[in-house]
Amino acid sequence: MAERFSSGEAQYWPIYGSSTTTPTVSNSPIASVFHQLRSHSPTSSQLFGFLALFISSGILLFLLGVSVTAAVLGFIVFLPLIIISSPIWIPVFVLVGGFLTVSGFLVGTVTVLSWTYRYFRGMHPVGSNQMDYARSRIYDTASHVKDYAREYGGYFHGRAKDAAP
Repeated sequence: MAERFSSGEAQYWPIYGSSTTTPTVSNSPIASVFHQLRSHSPTSSQLFGFLALFISSGILLFLLGVSVTAAVLGFIVFLPLIIISSPIWIPVFVLVGGFLTVSGFLVGTVTVLSWTYRYFRGMHPVGSNQMDYARSRIYDTASHVKDYAREYGGYFHGRAKDAAP
């Protein structure tokens, strides 16, 4: 089972499934199993990756369990207080939500009006060059369509006159 190198007397035992050695018994089921295991075995970097994935997944699963448990226990403990004070909290949430909605719409409206004012006064607000480019593209496309209609509209109109009795 030992092989000799041509450069010296070094000997080694063959590793099953390696490309440099051939098993002594080619039809041996053990050799074929070792060959299959060797060809499908992960590399050391893949093993470390799986290990890191396993450890981080375990930590995250543990933290998820702690968080869900704390949330459920907190809900159970504070449920009587929530039920008793619900006539106060529901109007507060509605008022705060309405105030935040109106404030957001107001800020958006003021921003749009400010941008429009600066754009028409020539102060070049952010995004005005894109607006000018889009406006020029729309104008160019409309003029091309108008020219095309003038050029070919007369042709179709003249052909319709010829076809009519």
